[in-house]
Formats: sequence, structure tokens, C-alpha cells
Amino acid sequence: MTGVPGPIVVILAAGQGTRMHSSLPKLLHPLCGRAMIGWPVAAARAAGAGRIVVVDAPGEPLREHLEEDVVTVVQERALGTAHAVLAAQAHFSADAPVVVVNGDVPLITAETLHELVDAHTAAGAAATVLSAIVDDPSGYGRIVRSPDGGVERIVETKRPGDATPEQLQINEISTGILAFAGGTLAGALEQVGTDNAQGEYYLPDVLPILSSQGHAVSAHVIGNPQETLGVNDRVDLADVRSIAQRRIAERHMLAGVTIVDPASTVIDVDVTIEPDAVIAPFTCLHGRTTIGSGSAVGPGTTLVDSQIGSGTTILHSVIREAVVEDNVDIGPFASLRPGTVMRDGSKAGTFVELKNSDVGAGTKVPHLSYIGDADIGEDTNLGASTVTANYDGYRKHRTTIGSRVKTAVDTTFVAPVTIGDDAYTAAGSVITDDVPDGALGIARARQQNVDGYAERRRERMEAERSEPAKRD
Repeated sequence: MTGVPGPIVVILAAGQGTRMHSSLPKLLHPLCGRAMIGWPVAAARAAGAGRIVVVDAPGEPLREHLEEDVVTVVQERALGTAHAVLAAQAHFSADAPVVVVNGDVPLITAETLHELVDAHTAAGAAATVLSAIVDDPSGYGRIVRSPDGGVERIVETKRPGDATPEQLQINEISTGILAFAGGTLAGALEQVGTDNAQGEYYLPDVLPILSSQGHAVSAHVIGNPQETLGVNDRVDLADVRSIAQRRIAERHMLAGVTIVDPASTVIDVDVTIEPDAVIAPFTCLHGRTTIGSGSAVGPGTTLVDSQIGSGTTILHSVIREAVVEDNVDIGPFASLRPGTVMRDGSKAGTFVELKNSDVGAGTKVPHLSYIGDADIGEDTNLGASTVTANYDGYRKHRTTIGSRVKTAVDTTFVAPVTIGDDAYTAAGSVITDDVPDGALGIARARQQNVDGYAERRRERMEAERSEPAKRD
């Protein structure tokens, strides 16, 4: 786009998407962690768009899902693609190209948009069609070239007789993405008619209008036709998702991340992974998760909007909206819920659940424990089946456990309660009062052994069994 203002990118997004059979608008269906509409918006932004205009449906269902700098206009009635672009004409500029993209082609890249505008500018054309060479052009509009290599017209092939047998042999198709000279587009749009089977205003009908006015119309062939795959139903969405997912995985692998089996790994588009991290199979990384260098995540792990430091190991676990610092050991089968912070060198072991808690550096919660709404100091060790009873039926309360504390197995802390530094608890204790620094907290009934209990119980049972026989 060298030497020209950033293009006005118009994204057509007012379609109903009825084939999705969903109450959710088609372009809000998620695709690798981003609503479908967000993909062409992101491509336009990365391509240096001077302005992004989204043509929305009545009620503007997409507006709240778009960034503030994205302009939305409303196509009040669904009267075709030319009518939709006409709704955006107030935002055209005479000296900036206008690029029209369908909102349901999420694989389009910034590089392709950049190349299209460069080719359009170099050709000095009033319109440039992004075309593709495909093996099977069935169902697509064919690009009919003029003797000088320009575009004479686009021939639709939806109905028998629309195209001649010779035209049906053409394998150069229109992708539906076009670039226009902003100064000529608005006038041409107003001349488009509805002489077609659907009675709609079609954007490709602008091309012969521009040609009749003496303007050049060109085509630029895309290098990878996959970029223009459209999404009409959930089958299409799955196909596009597999391609997008592979792109995401390749980007990380080329940057130094080991993904053991990309086909069994899910990574959202905004996930950040540093070099030398290893992602094992059946791992799902969602939202804005970040993973530091040298960490090993998975197999069978799900991370959502979490920050993972360097040198950390996470195995068969679920972590959501948590912060995990460096050299932490998690799992297998641990659950870290929102608000959890695990400091350097800490551990959450097998079947441990942490919620809204701060686990100090070097502290270990090895197994079978629930820690909720707690602050734990450094180098503490919580025994198996340690539980913080943080809810009294009305409010949540916090538990404070100091540094270098050792809790024995099956200890319950009834919050609010504070355990001092270097303190201990006895096995099976229910701690309801504070434990001072260096003290041992014991809160359990004294054991009592009843001698001869087994013999007396056996005699009683034998007597009860003999009673029915005596009555008979």
C-alpha cells in the first residue's frame, strides 16, 4: 500500500446466517477464541486500513463485540451486496481505495489484502477483483478476461444458461473480495439494478458499469485460495477452524514451541507461548493465556485466560484465570480457579483444588485438598486432605497460613482463622481458633478404646438371629 492512504475496508456482515440454525448471529460464532467477525477486522487492521467499516444488521448485534474505532453502519433491508456497500458510502474517500470483504471469510490475511491494494494501485484500475484459480470452480462466478488481460465481466453460474459451455470451463473464479477507487465507487453503486433472479443489487454488477465509463477493471490472483473459504453452516465452520488451528500451531512451532501433536491440540489465536515450551497432546489453551519458556503443559490440560511462568509443569489439570509463576509443579488432576496465584517453586498436586488463594514460594499442597480464599506463606507444606472451610452460608472468609507451616493429614481450617509461622497441626484436627507462631494446634476428640467390643457384638448378633427360630 506504499504511496496511497490506508484503504477503507468495508466488511459485509448484515447477513442472517440462517443455515447455522442458531439464535447467535453467524458472525458471532467463536472461531479459535475470537468471534468470526473479529478475523477480517484483525486482518484489515494488520493490513494498515485507514478505516474499518462493518455493515451490520438492524439492531446492530455486532456493535458491542467490535473495538471502538471500528465504524458500524446499518443495512436496513437485505437487498444485496451492492446495497450493503452503498450503506457505507458516507465513509468513502476520493483518495483512498475501498476494499470490500465478506465478514464470513475469516481466513483472509493481512498480506493478501495488502497485495490486493498494491496490485489495484499499480494497475491504475477503478476496480480490482481478487480472483482464485481452482480445480473445481462449480458454483462460483467465473472471471471473463478481455484480450488485454483485464476483467470483462464476472459470469454467475447459479442457474442453467447463466454461462456458456466455454465460460463454464474457466477455472478462474471471483472470491467476492474487491478493491475500488473510492472516487468512482459511490456513483457506480447508484446505477446498479436488480435484473436478476433474486431481485437484489449485486456488487459485481458495478464492474460492467465502470467498464462502460472507460475505467479499467483488473483482477489479482490470490496465492492461497483457502483464505477465501466462506462459512455458511457449521460444517464450513469446522473446516475453517481446522485450517485456522493449523496456522496458529505452525506460527508457534516456527517461533520455537514444541507442539507434540498439533491435530489433537487446541490453541486460541491470542494465546502467547515463549520458545522451548512443550505442549503435549489433548491440551486446550484458551483466551489470552500466556506460557513461559521451558514450561511443559499437558497432556490433557486446559488453560483459560491464565499466565504461566517459565519452567513450570502442568499435567492433566484445569486452570482458569490464575497466575502461575516460575518452576511450579501442578497436577495431575488439579483445578486452579479464578483468583489463584502460585508463587515460584510452589506445588499443587493430585486432586487439589485452589480458589482465590495466594500460595507462597516453595509451598506445597501435595494432594487431596481444597484451599479456597486463603493466603499461604513460603515453604509451607499442607498435608493430604487439608481443607479451608471458607463459607459460613452467608459470606466467604479468608484463612491465613504463615510460612514454614506443617499441617498433618485431614486438617480443616474453619475461616476466618490465622496460623502463625512455623506452626503445626495434628492429624484430623478441625482448627477454629488461631494457632500462634511455632505452636501445635490439636482440635480433635481424645481417642478411647473399648476392650472386648468385637466379642460382645458377635454374641449380640447371634442372639438376635436365634430369636425368630424360638418364636416359630
